[in-house]
Amino acid sequence: MDGQEREETWNDFRALVNMTPADLEKWLESDDSRNAGQHQDGGESTGHASGRRIVAILRAKKGDLTDDDYRHMRKVVGYVRRHQAQRPSGDVRDTRWRYSLMNWGHDPLDG
Repeated sequence: MDGQEREETWNDFRALVNMTPADLEKWLESDDSRNAGQHQDGGESTGHASGRRIVAILRAKKGDLTDDDYRHMRKVVGYVRRHQAQRPSGDVRDTRWRYSLMNWGHDPLDG
């Protein structure tokens, strides 16, 4: 991944991930977080695992991020954009749609 791709990925990721590391960690500890998303074989959901990775990325220094981190950041950007486009009608405050997005570091009620 070249410098331009990294910079675009960084900017997109920072624009869409609107939860702080502390807020995301607190959210990931909740039952609503653990129950949201798709679970493989009764284990942790993909989004919940991604949320833990996002916390580590947010806490890392930009210069310490690896190509693998940037690939995950791109995955996060794609997920958030796709799911934003699927917003259900009405109040989304207590919906699995919102909870799933929050596992990926984006709270749609926060901007």
